[in-house]
Amino acid sequence: MSLNRSEKEAVISEVTSLAAKAQTLVMAEYRGITVADMTNLRIKARSQGVNLSVLKNTLARRAVTGSSFEVAADQMTGPLIYGFSEDAVAAAKVVADFAKTNDKLVIRGGVYGGKALDVNGVKALASVPTKEVLLAQLCGLLMSPISRTAVVLGALAAKKEGETAAT
Repeated sequence: MSLNRSEKEAVISEVTSLAAKAQTLVMAEYRGITVADMTNLRIKARSQGVNLSVLKNTLARRAVTGSSFEVAADQMTGPLIYGFSEDAVAAAKVVADFAKTNDKLVIRGGVYGGKALDVNGVKALASVPTKEVLLAQLCGLLMSPISRTAVVLGALAAKKEGETAAT
């Protein structure tokens, strides 16, 4: 079903606002995926803060014009699903994880930080740990020297107590 001019303008403005807030765009070909699988993908994406949309490529190209996602305009061909996310890795992670279990979803590319990504770039971005995991690792690194110092001081204190008790 064809959209009239006002509907097309509404789609373009909606996608433009998504692109303005997003850090990452992932594009994947969805040819042959069942409706049930697509619904599961959308539910998972929504829970991760990823906006998945099936758009006409011409409308998507117009919507990303002037944004950091414009570098991917030449990749916007064929039946694509577009995933926008404010989190840097969420869109790549959702699409890559789904593509592992469903061979009909084919990652075509993406954009992060104004740079176009190929399939391997999207998969590499998807393998980056989440922000919470990275913060936990950083806290562990910061706590490690402190806890080691505490253990050494505790051992010295125990040794001193042992020496004073012996005398």
